[in-house]
Amino acid sequence: MNQSAICAGTFDPITMGHLDVIERASRIFPRVVIGVATKAGKAPLFSLEERIDLVRESTAHIEGVEVDSFTGLLVDFAESKRVRVIVRGLRAFSDFEYEFQMALTNRKLKSEIETIFLMPKQDYSYVSSSNVRSVAELGGDISAFVPSPVHRALKARFG
Repeated sequence: MNQSAICAGTFDPITMGHLDVIERASRIFPRVVIGVATKAGKAPLFSLEERIDLVRESTAHIEGVEVDSFTGLLVDFAESKRVRVIVRGLRAFSDFEYEFQMALTNRKLKSEIETIFLMPKQDYSYVSSSNVRSVAELGGDISAFVPSPVHRALKARFG
């Protein structure tokens, strides 16, 4: 149970920043569960099945990774997967307040589950899924921001 971690998000789409945090987590934990949240806010660009497939394709080279979807509380999903560590990426200081509040809330809900924070490479510290979607929709080059399966999917989506 101590040898596993969860990286969770909506991954709409997964970015190089997400991938960097997942790779870093995989160097610490032999098993990394990637939880793809079923609820993606307003209207996700990609369906849940598409997001899961894109995450699987983008992480296929990382040993010990498994991908699954979840609904509800992340701490409940972690418990169901027998995971006691949640890994969250911090891109910038502005992420910290929200992530800190979530970590404290999760600790109150399930005190046996810890949250650790990892910073992505500086090259990816400004990359977000919403920015990637916007740039792709406007015809910009997003190849440096997303793994190749996502790049292909976005090109197909926006022509």
